[in-house]
Amino acid sequence: MKKDIHPEVRPVIFEDAMNGSRFKILSAISTRQSITIDGEEYPLVKSDVTSTSHPFYTGDTRVIDRDGRVEKFSKKFGGGLSASKMLKKKA
Repeated sequence: MKKDIHPEVRPVIFEDAMNGSRFKILSAISTRQSITIDGEEYPLVKSDVTSTSHPFYTGDTRVIDRDGRVEKFSKKFGGGLSASKMLKKKA
């Protein structure tokens, strides 16, 4: 193996933003945040969804995103027609 071409692999804490659960995993991801657990400092990565909060693994039915992508785009950029209005105009 060539030296100094591989990223540094170290223990990293991944935290679920939905329920606060934490996982300690070996990773090469870079992050600016850190957390101290049991006197040890680890890099911290916050994740939106993990296996402890994902509806597929938990069996819960949650609606995370109510608006569709077209409606979000229209709200953000002030677009003329939303998807539902375009469908009504075609009919």
